[in-house]
Amino acid sequence: MTEPRAERPIRLTIFSSPTHLAVVRGAVEGLCRSVGFGDECVTRVVMSVDEAISNVIRHAYGGAEGEPIEIELDWTAARDGVRIGIRDRGRAVEPDAIAPRGPGELTPGGLGLHIMTECMDRLEYRPAEGGGTVLTMIKRLEKARGRSR
Repeated sequence: MTEPRAERPIRLTIFSSPTHLAVVRGAVEGLCRSVGFGDECVTRVVMSVDEAISNVIRHAYGGAEGEPIEIELDWTAARDGVRIGIRDRGRAVEPDAIAPRGPGELTPGGLGLHIMTECMDRLEYRPAEGGGTVLTMIKRLEKARGRSR
């Protein structure tokens, strides 16, 4: 495996449309594979990003298409995993109001945050300057086991 040499993050701007999710899934998959994540982990990270962007479309933009979503894909600062930032300019989310549901509370349409929490090592929501929300997700590469979960 060749170590990625990108010095700068990958930045994408898409519109709030489910048809644009495939482009983001491909970029996330490519980054995860390039840093050495195994198949199961790649699938989990891609699924988390897909859920996060779907939530932006549904909740921040109320289902409206054509609104901007900015995505930044990068190695973490310690070069031991990936960092994914998702920024919208829609209805802001209060970070304290976001809490994953317990296993007994899961219902259809309410699984996104649970999936992201289970799949990623860290989630951080913060209000974006100028409006909207920034979500940062981190998944670490577990080198000691030779694979990632």
